[in-house]
Amino acid sequence: MRIAILGSGGVGGYFGGRLAAAGADVTFIARGAHLAALAERGLRIESPLGSIHVPRVTATENPASVGPVDVVFFTVKLYDTDSAIQSLPALLGPGTIVVPFQNGVDSVNVLVRAVGRGPVAGGTTYVSAVIAEPGVIRHTAMNRLVFGALEPAQQPVLERLRDVTTAAGIDAMLSDRIMVEIWAKFARLTAFSGMTAVTRGPLGPVLADPDLFAMLQASLRESIAVARGRQIPVGAKLFDEIMAAMGEMPPGTKSSMLEDLERGRRLELPWLSGAVVRIGAEVGVDTPTHRLIVTLLKPHVNGRPASAGA
Repeated sequence: MRIAILGSGGVGGYFGGRLAAAGADVTFIARGAHLAALAERGLRIESPLGSIHVPRVTATENPASVGPVDVVFFTVKLYDTDSAIQSLPALLGPGTIVVPFQNGVDSVNVLVRAVGRGPVAGGTTYVSAVIAEPGVIRHTAMNRLVFGALEPAQQPVLERLRDVTTAAGIDAMLSDRIMVEIWAKFARLTAFSGMTAVTRGPLGPVLADPDLFAMLQASLRESIAVARGRQIPVGAKLFDEIMAAMGEMPPGTKSSMLEDLERGRRLELPWLSGAVVRIGAEVGVDTPTHRLIVTLLKPHVNGRPASAGA
């Protein structure tokens, strides 16, 4: 199975690195200093599950040099989606499946509009990973991929993908309710990312402080209410399941949005808490906690200008 990682940052670099270390045929599509480091030194993953170094990886900035593959991991940041879509035609063959392992709930529809429904599956991921330096991924928590077919013809390729990812030590799930899975992850992530970003700290202090804990719970309830307002049949116990899962995460776990905020990068805020507010307005669900999160983070949504100080 040939796999292309379109977006080789924290998510794509981590899962692609695990696959490459297990012997899978993986090509990383990257750019800049990260691409140069991959070409010169390979990929290193620092992880509590065991650090690995893949001294030689296939990496390029030119998708045309890769050609059609079996599966594309579409793992760019949400604000880079439109530009990354321009790279997809070179990677698509008659049976190629594109799986968007991105945050938010818009990716499937965006990709379907761009390349049609046939190649696009659904996907989501649970992982905390970031580029620590060019060529190095720092992984701190979680190790899960969830994906599922939108068309019956996709099933055989996704079954092979499940087998390949499982063999690489990844907790992989092939779901027959992938849109429910995507929205369940969205509910969890919007609360987690919003609260860690507005407090400028990891999850532990949020869980430990009664007022912040109450705000976290309120944000999660709003996200779940929006999902139900969209007629997504999320489970009755989803709130309790998410809160229990957060309680089991390492106290030092940071959301990718907090990592981006600390580095002065653009934020995925419009597709996370911003999307909760937007969709909530569409379905008649009030979202005051996420509206506050959006308001507080809005000055930072476009990142810190390169000329600004640290």
